[in-house]
Amino acid sequence: MITRDWLTEKRLRAHGTILALCLWSLFIWNLSTPGLRDRAGNLKGTDFLHLYTLGSVALAHDGAALYDMNVQARLSAARVPQAAGTLYLPLYPPQVSILFAPLARLTYSWALGVWWAYCFAIYGACSFLIWRACSALTAHGVTVALLAIAYPAFFHLIAWGQTSALALACFTGMFFLLRAERDFAAGLVLGCLIFKPQLGLAAAIVFLCAGAWKILFGAVVSSGIQLCIGAFYYGWAPFREWLAMLWSSRRMLPFLEPRPYQTHSLRTFWSMLVPWPAPALVLYGVSTAAALFFAITIWKAKSSLPLSFRYSALLLGTVLVAPHLTVYDLIILAPAILLLSDWLHSSEHLRAHRIMGTMIYLVYALPLVGPLARITHVQFSVIAMSWLMYLMWKTSKSGEEPAEPLVAHE
Repeated sequence: MITRDWLTEKRLRAHGTILALCLWSLFIWNLSTPGLRDRAGNLKGTDFLHLYTLGSVALAHDGAALYDMNVQARLSAARVPQAAGTLYLPLYPPQVSILFAPLARLTYSWALGVWWAYCFAIYGACSFLIWRACSALTAHGVTVALLAIAYPAFFHLIAWGQTSALALACFTGMFFLLRAERDFAAGLVLGCLIFKPQLGLAAAIVFLCAGAWKILFGAVVSSGIQLCIGAFYYGWAPFREWLAMLWSSRRMLPFLEPRPYQTHSLRTFWSMLVPWPAPALVLYGVSTAAALFFAITIWKAKSSLPLSFRYSALLLGTVLVAPHLTVYDLIILAPAILLLSDWLHSSEHLRAHRIMGTMIYLVYALPLVGPLARITHVQFSVIAMSWLMYLMWKTSKSGEEPAEPLVAHE
């Protein structure tokens, strides 16, 4: 039995401190080698090499190379000899390469350092802004900061050198624009997720079912403008090749997801648990429909639930429904963790369900044990997110207030 006091602020600070020291000490030790290979033999920055190569393609104005893995592999080896033989599946739309062109003017080491600093700045700014919007958490800034630094998804974002910080910026900006009732502007920000379209899928369906036409129109305008920028720069041929790559991506999933245990969505949950593709796909469809139903129902409960609660459900639905979602993409749940914690901790909800607080904690921490799925074939983080979504839906239907705060005072 979990008692009211098990998630005390003192305990959360201890967990955050220990986790931060372990994760970032390991990160620094792994990188403290001469050259561009870490102690495990991997290229430092890992996936950033693909972004660096795309930037190099943009500098060369070579649209034909955008979706040719072999050409990109040769270019990567020429720019970064230590990366010889590395292949990446090119799925980013053409305009993404233009974004990374300035970094491609630098050496790989300097470009990676700048990108890391940029990701740190985005994550720090988004976390700070969301925290400032959480009135019940303003007195717990040190605890929030420690847990933010120790967030496993943030660690993986930096370790992999990925682009998910940009998605976090989009979701954070969209929250504040929705709070200000600037729906069209929120849609413009939502459309920026075209660089990772799987992260915009759930939101598009929820807003469509909710009749949020201004948001959807803004998203169409924004995504269209971005795609046109790529077309004006390279011509329309790379755009058509990108659409063809997206269409055929399902056949290339083993290449796209070489480590399925590092993925955290309903699709890979079922594909790891059920060894037969057809039943796994059916289960994914059924569970996705349920997750979308919960998200839509919660989003429509405007009269009884604040935006912070409803937006958190939208972010959970985004992660669960995404056809492809790797551990670093869980960074977009950082606002949901803060907003839900604030909702539970606020004086208005002193009767909060303690199980909901536990689920928030597990959603935060369980990505740490993701590699266990290689043995268990069960991704526990997906169970925690689904359970949390169910509890939120149940709360939205019953109208009951929660029963205990997430963080108990000492």
